[in-house]
Amino acid sequence: MRKQKGFSLIELLIVVAIILIIAAIAIPNLLRARIAANESSAVSSIRTINTAQISYQSAYPTVGYAATLAALGPSAVGACPTPNSTNACLIDYAVSTAVLATPKSGYYFAVSGGGQSYEVGGSPATFNQSGVRNFCSVEDGVVRFNNIGSSTMIATSAVCVLLPNLN
Repeated sequence: MRKQKGFSLIELLIVVAIILIIAAIAIPNLLRARIAANESSAVSSIRTINTAQISYQSAYPTVGYAATLAALGPSAVGACPTPNSTNACLIDYAVSTAVLATPKSGYYFAVSGGGQSYEVGGSPATFNQSGVRNFCSVEDGVVRFNNIGSSTMIATSAVCVLLPNLN
């Protein structure tokens, strides 16, 4: 009688099936973890923008709050020779350019208003892949969220203040 060498086809198929079952369980958990990390980064960016707006208003009282993200950030990567009201260098370049073309950690950001009030919003670049919640904040510094089911940016301060607070 000859001794078999190697594995039979059935044994290999069983191993492949076990690997596929483990992958089917693990991949959704990894995607949820990535979404949670992106949302955490978005909330941190919103808080950073809030702090930058307060600093901007203090530094440029005749202007008030910044009307755009670009006004809060540097003019280019690593470039901030002399901060001014058009490029105050209060936030990172990645955050100041995370508008409609280059998301930061899966989120786009926008600032509206300027002068005496502002509203900052963050929305997922791809809903259900990079995030599932939109975030916003106004002058009070409270970060709020909604689950509207799309990557639509929260439009106005009046809408933002009606949303639930992020705890």
